[in-house]
Amino acid sequence: MSERFLIGTYTKKTSKGMYAVTLDPVAGKLTDVKLAIPSQKPAYLQVGNDGRVYAVKQVDDQGGVASYSLADDNAKMLSEVLAAGAPPAYVGLDEERQLLFSANYHTAKVDVFKISPDGQLTQTDSVLHEGATGPQPEQEAPHVHYADLTPDKRLVVCDLGMDLVVVYDVSADGKLTAVSRYKCEDGFGTRHIAFHPNGKYAYLLGELSSKLEVLKYNAKDASFTHLQTIKTIPADWTAHNGAAAIRISHDGKFVYTSNRGENTIAVFAIQPDFTVKHIQSISTEGDFPRDFNLSKDEHFLLASNQNSDNLTLYKRDAESGKLTLRQKDVACPEPVCVMNW
Repeated sequence: MSERFLIGTYTKKTSKGMYAVTLDPVAGKLTDVKLAIPSQKPAYLQVGNDGRVYAVKQVDDQGGVASYSLADDNAKMLSEVLAAGAPPAYVGLDEERQLLFSANYHTAKVDVFKISPDGQLTQTDSVLHEGATGPQPEQEAPHVHYADLTPDKRLVVCDLGMDLVVVYDVSADGKLTAVSRYKCEDGFGTRHIAFHPNGKYAYLLGELSSKLEVLKYNAKDASFTHLQTIKTIPADWTAHNGAAAIRISHDGKFVYTSNRGENTIAVFAIQPDFTVKHIQSISTEGDFPRDFNLSKDEHFLLASNQNSDNLTLYKRDAESGKLTLRQKDVACPEPVCVMNW
């Protein structure tokens, strides 16, 4: 049975919005890349259980979030909330409480929106990150890069500028209360975090350091304890690299990360103590793989190469966790986000 992905993009060159692509699992091929939702700079998105799409949006000199219905390939914008300035870098979705979270790299704000039954978005809270930042040139200010749910339904926020992870309690009406802070090593560049399916461990990706941290998560007080730090690139790699996306297999056995610079997907096997061992790095057959995702059955992995305007498909071995190239050079303009649809 075929499966579809929705691709978020930048719209600096030829892209017109969010694109749909179909995976034929029998043939092991991607087909039918086409514009699904016209929009400006939908660089990150989420697809709800009801099929609605929530995405970053930019309109001229305003940025924010928008909601869409996408039934029978007919896209309709339901709501948008925009403000002066750059759009967010990430959106997170809380299906249970019907809340949308946005992380704004440029303004260092976490914003929360209530989703009404008809898809309307109403802002309920906003938190500004302030404080000491790291030593790297990209850390001249706080930079909120990620805001999404922990396994126990708190909100976890990654701040690249501050080398920081902050966890917030979330009320039913969309109000945030900070409950914990975890400080990484200076210059780590905290970007994204993924939790193990057991809810007790987390894998934190550092963009600026190209490192992966393994953390133990204590749900009682939302605290993290450091267990391991490992590079996502070879020790002798000297050219620029920025770690970008991270995913964990549903069985909790493998972690995948993308490297922009080395242009690889790095594969790590999770050990019995939940630390990781690097087992593979495979080329993305393109430039600047900002995101990737597993198919729903996890037999395939789809990577997006932002600068070379192409998608790459791999077959995934469930036992070994390793990837094998199946298809490359699938044209898609400025792809920067890959979501199951």
